[in-house]
Amino acid sequence: MAGVWDNLVTSILGLPGVGPKMAERIALHLLRKKDCADFLQRSLTEARTRMRRCLICGDYMETSSAPTPCTRCLDPQRETHLLCVVEETGDLAALERSRSFRGGYHVLGGVLSALDGIGPEELRIESLLDRVRENRTEEVILATNPTVEGETTAAYLPDLLKSAGVRVTRLAAGLPAGSAIQYADEHTLAQAVTGRRDMN
Repeated sequence: MAGVWDNLVTSILGLPGVGPKMAERIALHLLRKKDCADFLQRSLTEARTRMRRCLICGDYMETSSAPTPCTRCLDPQRETHLLCVVEETGDLAALERSRSFRGGYHVLGGVLSALDGIGPEELRIESLLDRVRENRTEEVILATNPTVEGETTAAYLPDLLKSAGVRVTRLAAGLPAGSAIQYADEHTLAQAVTGRRDMN
């Protein structure tokens, strides 16, 4: 049976991008700095209580009531005929920082992965198709990460989307294979959006 220390390190190790040594360093820091640990615990509890997914795009937003559309989805200045599909909210935030895209977003909430038991039903694909049909979307940009799972998801979506009569494109070169959109710099993302290509 794992002890308290092992449980703490294992829980931190579950965070993305954190390896075993980093997990131990973070665990030690939290044990030494009680104020930091207490603040982290309060912040996480508050975030889990007050953060909800936008009813339209699926991004996280702060609200004290039931889920509603976020300010971005309600912004009349956005180009509603363009829709960018991303895996997670971190990808959406990175694309927004690039200032290269002024359309709407749709967060899938993950990628297709047979190994992890994630099929189309576990992702926000049905709501994507509903949005495309209802909003007269002209183009859907697939901005999944250039990983095996991201490419699999990007290959799965075009046939579904084209049946709704929309143009389907993919982010262009500039994103290295195996990388994540949320860690790419703004210039690289701007090039990828501008040079997007059609999906056959």
